[in-house]
Amino acid sequence: MIKGLYEAHLPVSDLERSVAFYEGLGLKLAKKYKKTAFFWIVENESWIGLWEGEQADIPYHASIRHIAFRVELEDMRTAKEWLKERGIAMREAFGFQPVEPIVMPDQAHAMVYFHDPDGNSLEFICKLDSEPVDEPDMYLSEWEAYIKNKDLMA
Repeated sequence: MIKGLYEAHLPVSDLERSVAFYEGLGLKLAKKYKKTAFFWIVENESWIGLWEGEQADIPYHASIRHIAFRVELEDMRTAKEWLKERGIAMREAFGFQPVEPIVMPDQAHAMVYFHDPDGNSLEFICKLDSEPVDEPDMYLSEWEAYIKNKDLMA
């Protein structure tokens, strides 16, 4: 039945500005219309739709106006610099300052958060090569030290 997620949508106030932003993230423009644009995340598998309108300035809630892009761990390690080169700043999340990726050990994921020009919440996320563990959230460098120490003690 369900094989995956094909599309998600975000509201934007200025389609041209948003098209330039998402192209800067490396997404390929698939279709552009007067008030909408679609970008491939994975060509012919999943895309994101941007919809221009006055209602783009709606209150943020984590369940809306949020998209997470899957990346590889190697790219996660350099995400802050990669974003900075494109004029994009990481943002604080879950009480962590935007200094490096955050790890949620109980999910075995690393992530960074940032905004698009309309304040939509964007995320880079990667699955870590480990089993989930019941530890508090931490920075990626702390997680890597934790795993190294755990391996040394095994």
